Amino acid sequence: MEVLPIDLTEIVATIMGISIVLIPIAGLTARFALKPLVESLTRVNEVRGVEETVAITERRVALLEQQLEQMDHTVRRLEETHDFDRALGSGDAAP
Repeated sequence: MEVLPIDLTEIVATIMGISIVLIPIAGLTARFALKPLVESLTRVNEVRGVEETVAITERRVALLEQQLEQMDHTVRRLEETHDFDRALGSGDAAP
């Protein structure tokens, strides 16, 4: 069995020639294969962002409602205090 010498120049030339054709084909294949995946990941992130925005808005509304209730309670106490002071100033008995 005879072993022939390897011609490195021919091997490199062959690989370069094949690469000229295969690299664009691999790029197009990857683009069409990965595009649906990238689009679905984008949609998932958008939905997650919307859900987070809704959750933050709900928390803000709950805090605003709580503050409104506290202010309402404070206004009632101020009205009661004002009525009591007015009753003391006029000399009338408190109801």
